[in-house]
Amino acid sequence: MGMPPYNSPMFIFRFITNGLAPLTLIGAILAYFIPEMFLIFGSVFKWMFAATMFALGVVLEPDDLTDTLQHPKRIGLGVLTQYLLMPTLAFIIISLVDLPPALAIGFLIVGAAPGAMASNVIVYLAGGAMAFSIAMTTVATFLSPILTPSLVKILGGQIMHIDFWKMMQTILLTVVLPLSLGMVLRRQLKQGLETAKEIAPAVAALAIIIICSYAVAANQARISQVGAEIFLLVVLLNALGYLGGWLLGKLYGFDHKHRLTLAIEIGMQNAGMGVVLALAHFKDTPEAALPGALFAVWCILTAAGATAYFRYRDSKNQQPPGLAS
Repeated sequence: MGMPPYNSPMFIFRFITNGLAPLTLIGAILAYFIPEMFLIFGSVFKWMFAATMFALGVVLEPDDLTDTLQHPKRIGLGVLTQYLLMPTLAFIIISLVDLPPALAIGFLIVGAAPGAMASNVIVYLAGGAMAFSIAMTTVATFLSPILTPSLVKILGGQIMHIDFWKMMQTILLTVVLPLSLGMVLRRQLKQGLETAKEIAPAVAALAIIIICSYAVAANQARISQVGAEIFLLVVLLNALGYLGGWLLGKLYGFDHKHRLTLAIEIGMQNAGMGVVLALAHFKDTPEAALPGALFAVWCILTAAGATAYFRYRDSKNQQPPGLAS
């Protein structure tokens, strides 16, 4: 099936979905230099994230999940690694570096978030284990109302006051409920399912772009003051997540595809959810959203770059010997 014409709505949807990395970067740059473009989204960012989760619920493939759920030990190891490794890495980083309390909490929220739904697309493009990625992300997301606020409270309760129940309520309303409704709607769609599969990822991508851009706009002045140090810590947390996921996958005896998938899942946190939680529960200190905003942009760029490399490498390996020489 060929690409839709340039003036087709489907072409626009695919352009947004496939351009998530560069569009996120462009949005972040615009938000830094022209923050008023994105500050208008301050009252609706939570519900934009809910729309993202609803859209992703529509495109989740039940058959893939059913197949992968036949290997519960592997999923359990993956989710356990997700909720142990990244919060621990975030806690070590904030313990070694003297950060303001709000920024420290921001890093803990990023570390305690489940894997990003965007990781499923990255895993698919990188040639990883797609069904394992979907199962890991979905299970981790449904556990997040309990585990994310619990981990933030345990690790960060001495830094700032953490309201566990309010944070749990936010995750239920903006993550679990819309994701579940999206999965229910998918079962009702028949002829329109293929169209929904085209539209839903674009809706999710656009919402993530706007949420990240809004967080950058809300912290524009702070980025100019602490941007370099915080950005380097974000890069470190992301890199250690990828590396830790890969090494632990090897320790678990995973094959190459599942090691690659675990590395992507661990390194790509749902920083969009982290931004929403930080802005919703630390309104007096919006800088708490800064680590999440920078992490969301950076992890999408690194994952997209790694995907391009894997696709290029695989295409070279698949060439006939005469062409590859």
